[in-house]
Amino acid sequence: MKKRSEIEEKYKWDLSKFCKSDEDFYKRLKKLDKEIAKISNFEGHLAESNEKLFECLELNQKFGKEHGFLYIYANLKLKTDNADEKANEMCEKIGLFTTKYATLTAYIDVEISAFCDDKLKDLQKNAKFKNYKRYFEAILRDKKHILSKTEELLLSKLSDFMGGYSDNFDKFSDADLKFGEIEDSKGKKYPLNQSNYILYAESKDRTLRQNAFKRMNGKYGEFINFLANNYINDVKEACVFAKVRKYSSALSQELYEEEVSKKVFDLLTTKVRNNISVIEDFFEIKRKMLKLDKIAIYDTFAPIVSDLDYKFTYYEAIDLIKKALAPLGEDYINLIDRAVKEKWIDVMPNENKDSGAFSWGCYGATPVVLTNFEGNMQSVFTLAHELGHAMHSFYSNEKQPIQTAGYVIFVAEVASITNEMLLLNYLLENAKSDSEKIYYYNYFLVEVRSTIFRQTMFSDFEKFTHETFEKGIPLTSQLLCKKYAELNKFYHGEKVEQIDEMQYEWARIPHFYSHFYVYKYATGMICAVNIADKILKDNETMVKKYKNFLSSGCIQSPITLLKRCDCDLEKEDIYNNVFSVCKDFINKWKELI
Repeated sequence: MKKRSEIEEKYKWDLSKFCKSDEDFYKRLKKLDKEIAKISNFEGHLAESNEKLFECLELNQKFGKEHGFLYIYANLKLKTDNADEKANEMCEKIGLFTTKYATLTAYIDVEISAFCDDKLKDLQKNAKFKNYKRYFEAILRDKKHILSKTEELLLSKLSDFMGGYSDNFDKFSDADLKFGEIEDSKGKKYPLNQSNYILYAESKDRTLRQNAFKRMNGKYGEFINFLANNYINDVKEACVFAKVRKYSSALSQELYEEEVSKKVFDLLTTKVRNNISVIEDFFEIKRKMLKLDKIAIYDTFAPIVSDLDYKFTYYEAIDLIKKALAPLGEDYINLIDRAVKEKWIDVMPNENKDSGAFSWGCYGATPVVLTNFEGNMQSVFTLAHELGHAMHSFYSNEKQPIQTAGYVIFVAEVASITNEMLLLNYLLENAKSDSEKIYYYNYFLVEVRSTIFRQTMFSDFEKFTHETFEKGIPLTSQLLCKKYAELNKFYHGEKVEQIDEMQYEWARIPHFYSHFYVYKYATGMICAVNIADKILKDNETMVKKYKNFLSSGCIQSPITLLKRCDCDLEKEDIYNNVFSVCKDFINKWKELI
């Protein structure tokens, strides 16, 4: 794999919008570190006058915006080379400042939460504070979970060294862990790493697929005691902090903070569990096409048509994505052109770069995208997915003030997967053969398996780990592996042959360090399938609704915002519609074989 220095500049993102250079980073951090003391002047005085309160909130927003630029710059430098000592140092510096900043500002929410309810309601109506309306709503809603000044100060200090479990995992998984070589059926050896794993998982050679699954998951199994201990402590922290903040559980805290009802979480799990037949039918039709006596977990991504071998350049992928997303309007397509021209995207894999893909950013600068483009169809879909996140951020930042621009995680996957669904529909509409159609039916159902069924399985696993600790039952590596193996078998159906190494798969899932994040991929895809379908059926009306959603940031609860796109996740219809689409795809697939 190439070193970072060997990657062409046109494939690297431009971070100058955050900081012009490392020297600029240190200069601005030093200045901010000096100025931040001003925020302490308001402590104990927020109740004295609306003018003083407003001045404090505005100063905090100013400091927060600058902190965002510095934090993003340092961390994005590290994401492209986890072994970069300078980037690690900058992350450490901004991390220390972040703790200091959180400590100095911990009093703000505490003092405002001490205001009487009538005062908070008056502030919501005050035109001077119009951009803070949602903030005061949240304070009023969260008063019972905000602690005393001393307690909040203590928690802010604790967070500096108790939140490193995700960092431990990232550095171990992306920089330290090596996978060596694997063999195909002819004994040919291939180097295995995080970026090319999916290429081998999609190989026509079954032995290579099997060895990729075994080695990737088995390698994590070699360090399962360390990885289990790291994750278990992360679970403990989430559960303990939830109790400290007077939530009944870690899950209830996550749902409460995003204004999502338990009904949504439970309805998703119930509907997915009741539709396992979709996955069973998918694997059965795939088994027949692969001419196998029994299908195995490592056949999940196996190609089922032999005459298709997609290969794209980065720029060909961009052109294809633009054609597929044309229904979203000229302004949307122009933004994609800007993303390429202005180098929002870090494209190619390199040594010690973060695996996978993401979009990130902060208010006041255009967003960025990290991907590891391999030139296959999966890379095209991944790029479309991350551009969906970037466009969502751009539209929200453009239309909303800083206070309400940041959308919550619950809605984050909707825009990205809507892009994927529009791309899939475009490819199906323009398919020139039955083989192509079968390829896309398979692709869609693999995504359904990965995004709806698998992510719900992950959330089932998270629910088990957190509730087990909350019940006072010890968590061990053996218990985690046993439970994961049971869930993996259930969510794939009885007829799918498992391998022993799959019990360790949980240990390589980075999203488990973002508690109860994964189920939102499932609800995101459920909404996206419905939105894309309606965009294609009623372009003008639905695109207008969808753009309104993209531009709304967090001005309302996520459930309310999604209703703007005719997506009500508290009702069964939206789930039933998605599973009907799945069954329709399966039936169409069957007609072609």
